[in-house]
Amino acid sequence: MSKNVHGFPTPDPRGPEHQAREDAQERDNRAFVQEEQHKTSTEAPAKTPKKAALSSWIGSALEYYDFAVYGTAAALVINQLFFPEDTAPGVAILASMATVGVAYVVRPLGALIMGPLGDRYGRKFVLMLCLFLIGASTFIVGCLPTFDQVGYLAPALLVLCRIIQGLSASGEQSSAISVSLEHATEHRRALTASWTLHGTQFGTLLATAVFIPFTIFLSEDALMSWGWRVPFWLSAVVVLVAFLIRRGLEEPPAFRENKTAGAVSPLAQTLKYHKAAVARVAVAAMINSVNIVFTVWSLSFATNVVGLDRSTMLLVPVVANFVALLTIPLFGALADRFGRRPVFIIGALAGGLAMNGYLGAIYSGNWILIFIMGVMMSGVLYSMANAVWPAFYAEMFPTSVRVTGLALGTQIGFAVSGGFVPV
Repeated sequence: MSKNVHGFPTPDPRGPEHQAREDAQERDNRAFVQEEQHKTSTEAPAKTPKKAALSSWIGSALEYYDFAVYGTAAALVINQLFFPEDTAPGVAILASMATVGVAYVVRPLGALIMGPLGDRYGRKFVLMLCLFLIGASTFIVGCLPTFDQVGYLAPALLVLCRIIQGLSASGEQSSAISVSLEHATEHRRALTASWTLHGTQFGTLLATAVFIPFTIFLSEDALMSWGWRVPFWLSAVVVLVAFLIRRGLEEPPAFRENKTAGAVSPLAQTLKYHKAAVARVAVAAMINSVNIVFTVWSLSFATNVVGLDRSTMLLVPVVANFVALLTIPLFGALADRFGRRPVFIIGALAGGLAMNGYLGAIYSGNWILIFIMGVMMSGVLYSMANAVWPAFYAEMFPTSVRVTGLALGTQIGFAVSGGFVPV
């Protein structure tokens, strides 16, 4: 019930009976969320949580391999290949960064599509659909003609592929988190769900590492003609591995029970009863700006503005993400022991503050300081929040609307932080 400026309840104009029904629904909804937070998956085979975590891990690795490989290419070569040669360097870089942002801007639309599909037809259905869409669109980017070959059709096709990536990525991560969380045992939910973000770090590491040998061993002409395409083509291998793992994955018991009970429109239920939770997740998800600055914007700033060596700069996220692979499970386990909120808040605040130090290190040109600040910011501090948010956000929603609510909240936050920060 709403309150007036004096703090007293404002009567519902539709009558006390209607207000009583809404209050009862809200109480039942909160109780349902709290009850589900303590459910276990004991009726599933013991190996199921591990298989679910592996499935989520490989899908997230593919998703962020695709996003990171494009972000790396956008910082290094896209601005020179997909826009007119007479474009001012600063304008070309800005346009290249905008193509990074467009995939984030469309992600809330993807959440409106993929989220309800995941809650109505199953997490596995959305996982397989998104796997195909992300993999196909990434592979096609590696096959696109350049501006010199087809003119303005080149950036148009590039943006189209980025839109498909953004739409599909919005359902992939939310479904993967829901699967791992709902298969997890009660006291290991944060740890199990953290493997989804562990996969994102591995995908980011792999994407950056793949570019390094091409920048070192290929000439500038070879890199610009065909070398940049190979990392995009390699996504086909990840898709194949992910498909083989996911095809035998079962839906979580909690989802099967909810589906049997009959499904109400997940989107309508989310917008009616879970608006506050969606808003909380959207605001918290803006911590993604730290990751965008670290993986995309800082690379462009370091190489195009400060003039630092491209190959050496690529090593910074590789080292930082390797450290993150070690710290994410640790912070997930800490969240199971001490709670989600304290670990998340410390990581989010400290990671944001450290970002300024990292950019200052880049501007100074001191490589030792750059590596120390990069590892501290992304590998340790930001990873504290990154490890916890899958369980922290997902537990705000019941099974019936978990994918929808999680997708809407995270993708709105990602759209604001990832869509405009690169530009």
